[in-house]
Amino acid sequence: MIFESTPTVIGHRGYGSGEPTPPGAAAPVAENTLPSLLAAVDAGLSWVEIDVTRTADDDLVLRHDPTVPGGDHVVDLPGAASGLPRLTDVFDALPADVAVDVDVKTVLEDAVDDPSRRTGALLLPVLKREAKRRGLLVTSFDPSLLTFLRDELPGVPLGLLTWLRFPFWHAVPAATGLGLDVVAVHTGSCGLDHPDTRLRPLEHCVDVAHKAGLETVVWCPTAETAPDYAAAGFDAMVVNDVPGVLAAL
Repeated sequence: MIFESTPTVIGHRGYGSGEPTPPGAAAPVAENTLPSLLAAVDAGLSWVEIDVTRTADDDLVLRHDPTVPGGDHVVDLPGAASGLPRLTDVFDALPADVAVDVDVKTVLEDAVDDPSRRTGALLLPVLKREAKRRGLLVTSFDPSLLTFLRDELPGVPLGLLTWLRFPFWHAVPAATGLGLDVVAVHTGSCGLDHPDTRLRPLEHCVDVAHKAGLETVVWCPTAETAPDYAAAGFDAMVVNDVPGVLAAL
């Protein structure tokens, strides 16, 4: 079991995407930074989510978008020049009782660079080390990254992320067939925010996922819809409105 209490609330990129301002804070906190992660913990969360990608000099940094302000691609910049938080620094500063969902953003260059320089190969030793001191879940939109880690990182749960409005009923057999532990779908895949008569009932999809041995995560529900996803049986939800969702649940 990955999530001990359900539904577990996971802070999206820390305290939420963008630059939200925690209650009582003097200033906003930027996503994918240590202050944002600590703000989520201070709000009562035991899980946070981060985005990880690689740089020109094979460092791993926290960034959701492939570019930095100004338009340069992260993979074209040395880590120090990017101005982005280093993954190892964040892990070292984050309390060990905080579990982390690591959303891995592979890059175009992973298709042609030497295998030793690809995102998964660079991430592997960091995850092996980190798994000894905290709970981890590794998720990605890239199935090849997940199958690589599945074979090289036994014991660390892995989850398939699916794109906006990717049908839940496709996602469940895909994650099962890949030998993964989690299926993580956007709210747009679930029919609550974007009704679609072609979708299978949400509770049925969650039930089949559980019967297949998968835990289920939904990302970006609002405070208003979070109770509906909880009622459908989701094991966890990755949220932007941390205090709102906690209050709603």
